[in-house]
Amino acid sequence: MGVTAILGETLALALPPRCPGCGAVVRGDHRFCIDCWGSLDFLGPPWCATCCQPFAIDRGPGAQCAACLDHPPRHAGARAAVAYGPVARTLALRLKYGGRLAFATTAARLMARHLPADAGLMVPVPLHRWRLWGRGFNQAALIAAALARTSGIAHDPLLLHRTRRTPALKGMGPRQRRQAVRAAFVVDPARRAGLEDCHIVLIDDVYTSGATADACTRALLKGGAAKVTVLCWARVVGDSFD
Repeated sequence: MGVTAILGETLALALPPRCPGCGAVVRGDHRFCIDCWGSLDFLGPPWCATCCQPFAIDRGPGAQCAACLDHPPRHAGARAAVAYGPVARTLALRLKYGGRLAFATTAARLMARHLPADAGLMVPVPLHRWRLWGRGFNQAALIAAALARTSGIAHDPLLLHRTRRTPALKGMGPRQRRQAVRAAFVVDPARRAGLEDCHIVLIDDVYTSGATADACTRALLKGGAAKVTVLCWARVVGDSFD
């Protein structure tokens, strides 16, 4: 056995892979323990033909949820790997605030199945520069980069900019959230050529009320995108936006 292999085995014993949800030792990187895996609510069809809100039963092709019948979003659907719950929340928080940057790859592996077949470019939801400098990274950009490595679809973390620092949306209602992010995003004019007539996939960690995604979509469509599909790690299912 070579020195590299010995060092690898020693490191694996000293720092074994751990479940992103609870920290229990698991068999490999980016794997969940049985309990955490079983508690994840994986999303997919049947869902609303407009926003991809999951349906409890199949309502047939073209069926829409009540919210989309009343006020359809600008985007072409908000797809998510899992429903927002305790384990999904833990991964998102450990990635965002705990510095567990490898969890971006964990999320991306489970999001990849929902990438649209005709996707042309992935664009992460941007952070304001002050927040980016303070945190040191944009978790949505890390997820987009991980998806790009496995899918071969290009990503551009600099195409979309947040023009002002918006307040934290937690605790706000849907209307307040829309007001908070109104006109907060713009497309970089120097990078617009890669956007025109392209199916953009907007990447984020968590989708709640859709206010941020809608504001980003407005900017991307104004910049020339053909359509925008949202793809995230977890989606709040129902009416709770906390």
